[in-house]
Amino acid sequence: MEFIRRKMKTIVFLNALATVVWCAPSLCDPEDEFLGIFCKEPQPEPEQPKCMDIMMNYCDDMSYTHTVFPNILGHRTREEAELGPEYLLVSVVHNLLNGECTPDIRMLGCSVLVPRCEKEKVLKPCRSTCEAVRKNCYHAFEGIEMAWPYFLDCDRFFVSDQEGCYDPLEGLRAIQEEGNTPEKPHTVIQFSYQSNAQMNSILKKTAARCPEIAMTYSIGRSVEGKDLLVIEFSNNPGVHELLEPEMKYIGNMHGNEVLGRQLLIYLAQYLCSEYLLGNRRIQTLINTTRIHILPSMNPDGYELAAAELQDTIDPENEEAQNYNSWTLGRGNAQNIDLNRNFPDLTTIVYSRRRHRHFRSNHIPIPDAYWFGKVAPETYAVMKWIRSFPFVLSANFHGGELLVSYPYDLSKHPLEQKMFSPTPDEQVFKQIARTYADAHATMSEGNSGRCENFGSIGQDGIINGAWWYSFAGGMQDFNYLHTNCFEVTVELGCDKFPAEEELYTGWKDNKEALLTFMESVHRGIKGIVKDEDGNGIKGARISVRGIRHDITTAENGDYWRLLTAGIHILTASAPGYTRAMKKIHLPARMQKAGRVDFVLQKAVVEPDMEEDYRIPSMGTYEHFDPYNQFERYTISEQNQNGEEGQEKPWWWSYFSHAHGSTPTWLLRN
Repeated sequence: MEFIRRKMKTIVFLNALATVVWCAPSLCDPEDEFLGIFCKEPQPEPEQPKCMDIMMNYCDDMSYTHTVFPNILGHRTREEAELGPEYLLVSVVHNLLNGECTPDIRMLGCSVLVPRCEKEKVLKPCRSTCEAVRKNCYHAFEGIEMAWPYFLDCDRFFVSDQEGCYDPLEGLRAIQEEGNTPEKPHTVIQFSYQSNAQMNSILKKTAARCPEIAMTYSIGRSVEGKDLLVIEFSNNPGVHELLEPEMKYIGNMHGNEVLGRQLLIYLAQYLCSEYLLGNRRIQTLINTTRIHILPSMNPDGYELAAAELQDTIDPENEEAQNYNSWTLGRGNAQNIDLNRNFPDLTTIVYSRRRHRHFRSNHIPIPDAYWFGKVAPETYAVMKWIRSFPFVLSANFHGGELLVSYPYDLSKHPLEQKMFSPTPDEQVFKQIARTYADAHATMSEGNSGRCENFGSIGQDGIINGAWWYSFAGGMQDFNYLHTNCFEVTVELGCDKFPAEEELYTGWKDNKEALLTFMESVHRGIKGIVKDEDGNGIKGARISVRGIRHDITTAENGDYWRLLTAGIHILTASAPGYTRAMKKIHLPARMQKAGRVDFVLQKAVVEPDMEEDYRIPSMGTYEHFDPYNQFERYTISEQNQNGEEGQEKPWWWSYFSHAHGSTPTWLLRN
């Protein structure tokens, strides 16, 4: 008990002592070590913020001249703000975004870094201005795979009009008004080359300007992780509409053949601006067609070719070799020629063409193909063209001036230049002439004008195998595996023309690009239904005399490109009787004729489907049966967490900056 009483007295004493200490004045006696640990030295009164002149180079054109520190981000001095990643971003944003959305982004950032000061008080910028800039410029950051900067958070650092905000862009607007430069509804096309990030930014900006008719989507990534970005145009983007045909353009399959890439970037901008301006031709085209544009199928190869070209024109690089536009950057980052990487279905056609019931359509991909080296770009495009009911397509190359059409592989294995037509020879000739005739000079028929492959035939078009033979081409794959009819457009002798020639290239090809898209409406279209009015997916449309069928899409609609004349059509599907119709297509018919079919249910004939089956091959529907492509979904350099992740190209701007690097700029 005595021990307990002593302990209680000790506790009471310590509590009393603590009360005395904590309630005592804050002055400390340096000699009193015991009390010194419980008290603090008196702190001087904090200085009141004072307005000062703005002394930051990249913020010296604001509409006001005075700021204050600490600023809205908590930087205590100008020096501290200038050493931060926020100011670094403001200073390089013009180069990062290639001049897009600047000085808007820069001035918005400056309004947070050096806020407006009046009468020794901070004024915050308006939230409405921030939201407007973010809406118009968010795509620019997406284009370079950068997150929207945290210090431009409109809800966090900006205030409403009722709270007494100011417009940080009022000085910029005053300059624009003085210069009498109101915004126009059209886009001024800049005829210059763009990096991959700049190209994606342009596509996303174009879709943002025309959201009612345009959208972007990615079909996959290149070897080095770059988006294969597509821009789509339609009056209902993202949706397949019944009986509306779909077509596609693909550029830059060979990375060093770049004019097609540029033309498709310009075409996207042109379609958007002309639609907004009320161009009836463009409005009709977009309202009746679903258009998909992939400007660059090989962004990795393009970067390699562009870098080499830059070295050759560098005046300080005396040892630079002449740019070899025929080889460097042609393949992807694995040095795979993408136009030799598709499944060789043409050889299968030749080996089985004498089979009584053989048809040259929807040929399955041989299992052996998946054990070869399949490029991720090839895989992405194959999956893409299987996912949409494409009717018509063109892919753009360089090195000659002509349009070639299938087959690309000679029907005789020992003949490298041999006329090798498809069952749709006349249709393909019509398609090829559509582009060549609308081109400024392509159909003039100058044989071998580039002197690269010898004679190129007449009128600027030629059968591919007759020109030169190769296997694994994309246009043959389109025709033999899907409903899509594709041709290859060679845009000129120079694969990487000078920038001053880009406008001429656009002028020469613009009408051809538009006319070719409009030609998707030729031939016939219709719906195959059952007796209850339901569309039948996968029904076959056959044309007598042409051993190549097409199949109906998800809701039973179909499109069949045909030349003028009399044709006998047959519609068939498992479990239904066949239906036949005779049609006449006039020579000058500019839109597809409507031919519908109604099929009656019937008992399936035992050998009906055997007529179309190719023995000893897999099924058409089973894509990548061994999941061989899974190896591309896991980065070999990204198995040890974030440190192994590939950083964007702009990361070097910040990786050596003072202090911690701004991981808030990384999208993931």
